[in-house]
Amino acid sequence: MNTTVPITGDGVGPEYPQWTETLRDRSQVSIRPITADDAARERQFILGLSPQARRFRFLGQVSHPSDVLIRQLTAIDYVHQVAFAAVVQEDGVEKIVGTSRYATDPQGLYGECAVTVDDHWQNRGLGTVLMKHLIEVARGRGIRCLTSIDAADNIAMRDLASYLGFLRREDPGDAGQVIHELDLQGNS
Repeated sequence: MNTTVPITGDGVGPEYPQWTETLRDRSQVSIRPITADDAARERQFILGLSPQARRFRFLGQVSHPSDVLIRQLTAIDYVHQVAFAAVVQEDGVEKIVGTSRYATDPQGLYGECAVTVDDHWQNRGLGTVLMKHLIEVARGRGIRCLTSIDAADNIAMRDLASYLGFLRREDPGDAGQVIHELDLQGNS
């Protein structure tokens, strides 16, 4: 199901899509834009990731995310950045279980993207759903290419990127990393 929601709490900002998705295991998640109001949820999401998942997401170890990092991840301008959270209700509280995001160059033609899924929500198709929505929005905004810089040993990202049509190449600056690229103009 696809609906739209205002990005700003005052209801006057631009509207962005929101989806309700049923995953492979029949669990349901809501996917919605991330806002500054998600700072505490984003922090809990990162702290709940395994050390390996944090290393894959940040290409290094982030044991405790700084306030600056949390602001960067939640104060989204929705002009050159887009970020979605997959959320579920746990004990009456909204919890982030996955995120996808991109940030573009100043011209808005090329973007770097990332997807992260809570360890307990992996292998359900959530990463695929998050990335498909992100790609759909990027394509609709005229972005030409999305790239993702990933750890070379991140097999789940390798498989997801391949499934979604990203091309993979070695990172010339770091043998421990690879670059996945998706041409949004010729790949629909």
